[in-house]
Amino acid sequence: MGESQAGKGSLPYDHPLALGAVGSTGTTAANRLAREADVVIGIGTRYSDFTTASRTAFQNPDVRFVNINITGFDGAKHAGIPVVADARETLVALTKELAGYDTGAEYRDRATTLAAEWDRTVEDAYHLGHGPLAAQSEIIGAVNDISRPRDVVICAAGSMPGDLHKLWRTRDPKGYHVEYGYSCMGYEIAGGVGAKMAALSAGDDRDVYIMVGDGSYLMMAQELVTAVQEGIKVIVVLVQNHGFQSIGALSEEVGAERFGTKYRYRGAASGRLDGDTLPVDLAANAASLGVHVLRASGVDEFRAALREAQQATGPVMVHIDTDPLVPAPGGESWWDVPVAEVAKVDATRKARASYDHHKADQRRYL
Repeated sequence: MGESQAGKGSLPYDHPLALGAVGSTGTTAANRLAREADVVIGIGTRYSDFTTASRTAFQNPDVRFVNINITGFDGAKHAGIPVVADARETLVALTKELAGYDTGAEYRDRATTLAAEWDRTVEDAYHLGHGPLAAQSEIIGAVNDISRPRDVVICAAGSMPGDLHKLWRTRDPKGYHVEYGYSCMGYEIAGGVGAKMAALSAGDDRDVYIMVGDGSYLMMAQELVTAVQEGIKVIVVLVQNHGFQSIGALSEEVGAERFGTKYRYRGAASGRLDGDTLPVDLAANAASLGVHVLRASGVDEFRAALREAQQATGPVMVHIDTDPLVPAPGGESWWDVPVAEVAKVDATRKARASYDHHKADQRRYL
């Protein structure tokens, strides 16, 4: 089974049928089998551009779709057979109808092998040993290792949601809460406080880990004051890479230069944003709001700080600087972000050639 962002956690990551994330931010395991699939059963999915890798994920010329959804519009996507019904009830009925059906040992063995290969990739990403600044994948790995299985991870925007989609090892159906439908920058802290309040109202002691980049933190950090006021314990992991690095990397992918995506003064001579680094200190900002702040430099200190944060009784932030130029492992997939068709810049022309190559794989499913 391949998981969309909203579906992640439907199965624990080590379930025999779990292939992990599918699509633009997917795993090699899920994407390779999706590429070959002849029948795809979509459960509650909107078949967004990320889930379908901009309509390049399913390449079998004879592929057919059966779409279980409470919304007829989504059920009919990709010329699929719409099953407008409750997902759980439909799966119960399908299980009865498919009694005795077997995919065959060869297919199951291949799926198991691909999943194991990706899990080794995740393990490597969790323990890169990158320096002097840690890679974002190492931060994700540390939180995943130290958090309890029933704890919740929250994220919404930047490169982190995509990295979490492919790298986070889900262990509980409620343990993964990543808002990616509209990439709502600033949602993380408010959403995390809400998730913790919901847990408390249910008598649930699970911790909530708010994974937020510095760019998204700048959008809306004010709900930290509410958390302080009400004594709501959330663990905020602030990954500081001093700029809007996700959109900066995306602009480079389409052959454009990064513009305004690093915290820099405007240079007096050049007139461009290439001066010294701005003295931004978001840890000090959080402390000024009343949050207990732990600063870590390096993965070992970060892990120690996480363990200390677990013992806190109110909101706490663990702040760490990371290297923005270390990407997460690729999942052999694509996302359709248009590139200028006419350009004088070599990087843009090369990006356009790559774009046209992938564009040819898009399916119409009519």
